[in-house]
Amino acid sequence: MGDNSASHRAVGFLLDLIDAGEAERVRRRIGMPVHARVDGAGDRARLVSSWTWRAVPSSVLLWVLEEDDPDLNAVVWRHSHADDSMRRAILRGVPFGPGRTARVPVDRVLRGSEEPPVPAGYTRQGLVGALRQATAMAPARQAASMVLERADWRTVAEADRERPLPGYARWALAVRPDCPPELRTQFGEHRKFTNRVRRAGVLDGPAEYATAHGPASDTLQVLSLGHLLFPARVRAAEDALRPLVRDHLGDREEAWAVLAQLAGGFHGTVPELVATAGAIA
Repeated sequence: MGDNSASHRAVGFLLDLIDAGEAERVRRRIGMPVHARVDGAGDRARLVSSWTWRAVPSSVLLWVLEEDDPDLNAVVWRHSHADDSMRRAILRGVPFGPGRTARVPVDRVLRGSEEPPVPAGYTRQGLVGALRQATAMAPARQAASMVLERADWRTVAEADRERPLPGYARWALAVRPDCPPELRTQFGEHRKFTNRVRRAGVLDGPAEYATAHGPASDTLQVLSLGHLLFPARVRAAEDALRPLVRDHLGDREEAWAVLAQLAGGFHGTVPELVATAGAIA
């Protein structure tokens, strides 16, 4: 398996889904280091350099924001895939957690940072006016980046019911991972539309990410940090994968050894990786 700590985390995440005693025995037999979880401020700081460059669906960033944790918000701010709406919301202290209304303090490392420029159309015409005037994707995305609060989403929904928003505006809003599901349904339920939303990185939840996204090693490395980055959400991913791990790997050392060898270069999904390792063993 080599000395790749990222691969260790990937396999370790799956090992955590079986009995602790059996997992420890497997680790010893396949020569895998004792699994150590990351915790504390120092480890969070290291995540900034180890995670912020990794391509992830936009919904993963939303799950981190839902923790309403200033330290984790700073991690999202630095992520290469964070968009203007996320960075704007972080600096304005917008809460993302379900049912939360209290403003989220801005982490000290971000104080003094400037939020993305406010679109000129928004300044002149307000939110709904800017969205209605969006005749191309760039201005549509700029206008959509000003939808921050739950009240903003309600305003958008009411405006669209009154008179449908332009297609560009609808699309820019629909691919926001925090777009309310009922509003996305209001925008359209055609299969082609929903497939494009999925391809844009909007997921139903962690179970979908765990079972339908590859490469498996990348997905598992992100999930291995889930207890720190999105602890309220990671259990759903664990629950989705646990039956597959039990059925295809169980406590069979030879199956885990094959998994460890395949994990780093496997291009399929996590279920495909688990099933392949089990079949080979």
